[in-house]
Amino acid sequence: MDKLEGYYFSALFSGCFLLSSVLFSKLTREQRDPYMDEIFHIPQAQQYCHGHFNQWDPMITTLPGLYLASVGIVKPVAWIFGWNETVVCSPGMLRFVNLLFSLGNLYLVYLIFCQVHFKHKVSSFRKILSALNLYLFPTLYFFTFLYYTDSGSTFFVLFTYLMCLYGNHKSAALLGFCAFCFRQTNIIWIIFCAGNVIADELTKARNIHMKKKDEKPVEKGTIFEFADIIIFILRYMLSFKNVLTLLVLTWPYVILVIAFLGFLVVNGGIVVGDKSNHEVCFHFPQLFYFFAFTLVFSFPHLISLQKKKDFIKALKRHCCLYIAIACISLFLIWKFTYVHQYLIADNRHYTFYIWKKIFQRHELVKYILVPGYIYAAWSFADALKSKSILWLLMFFTCILGATVPQKLMEFRYFILPYLIFRLNIPIPSVTKLLLELALYISVNLVTFHLFLNKPFYWPDHEEIQRFMW
Repeated sequence: MDKLEGYYFSALFSGCFLLSSVLFSKLTREQRDPYMDEIFHIPQAQQYCHGHFNQWDPMITTLPGLYLASVGIVKPVAWIFGWNETVVCSPGMLRFVNLLFSLGNLYLVYLIFCQVHFKHKVSSFRKILSALNLYLFPTLYFFTFLYYTDSGSTFFVLFTYLMCLYGNHKSAALLGFCAFCFRQTNIIWIIFCAGNVIADELTKARNIHMKKKDEKPVEKGTIFEFADIIIFILRYMLSFKNVLTLLVLTWPYVILVIAFLGFLVVNGGIVVGDKSNHEVCFHFPQLFYFFAFTLVFSFPHLISLQKKKDFIKALKRHCCLYIAIACISLFLIWKFTYVHQYLIADNRHYTFYIWKKIFQRHELVKYILVPGYIYAAWSFADALKSKSILWLLMFFTCILGATVPQKLMEFRYFILPYLIFRLNIPIPSVTKLLLELALYISVNLVTFHLFLNKPFYWPDHEEIQRFMW
């Protein structure tokens, strides 16, 4: 980061803090009491604030990373300013912790952009604008202002990824452990970081192998390339020396994965509490929902006339392959679509209305959407075509692990895979970035308007209800 770029980013950072603080103040005044999942998180954090570390709410599904981090931040502040525990552990102060995490996310996103795209000539303005866009990414930005795990979880996953890109894998694993303590499913992104290392090593080894054998590279983007990669991986892994090399490179992550497996055995599952409402299943349509979600929020990058022409060419070129994909998709939707009770019972979430207005309109709707899902998946992969096939294979595997086991259709589950995707596609033109920024600002304005100005009541409840993600 040069001096001028540093000034620009500092101005952006300060502006984001000021504007977010104003919005934070407005939201906290309107919604002083804990709301939605805050009714579990805030009392638990307050127990920790008072030193009651043996108290635990059995309805909480995640490990206590958020509460420990909050106490570690607010307690020193209370000591410095002489505030009492009632003030420092209030809902407003606890929510403010997430505002700090979100600013950390802004800085981390910018550093990751610089590291991922350091070989490409990208202007400082485009990198800074890209960082701003992801800071304002609606699903994540909304939860900046509530005491949820999303901001802190994202912070530690991004920090882990950054350290991995820097090659500091011991620090990455330590930060990955913190991410795991915020949300257990973050083990997927710890594996993703290990996969980055493995993909780089395998790519180097494959290139050396092809040079030695003087083999011509298989045509990119074909089923033959994929088959060639799989065969190479199997041959590579048959060598004990090669396996040992990979273990030496990834041992900090391997220790975390082994610890996670131990946690699963001891805990009897991945969630800590409320296990009956958080059962693991093979909900394959979640993958389709994620691609559709990505298509909507990245439409400036994924939808264009040229993209449509390229997609049609791909359909004509690999007609049989896409017919097979469509048939498999139809089968997965038919056999593996699950409807969680929360999805159809809680009208405070946008997903309730999406399901009601689109998917419940007719039994055939979920099948009619398959061509759209296929285009979304193709455009997703096409945007990442600059990455190696091994990296793509690893990333898609992690997306499967992050989305498919979830029974509930919940956009918060898509935050991290979306950010990883957006960080790794080539940085778009200024025009596309400004269009993306306009989309995010518009969605955020609507989201906060509905939350703040369109409250409603349930017939059998006195508490105020609000719309949210």
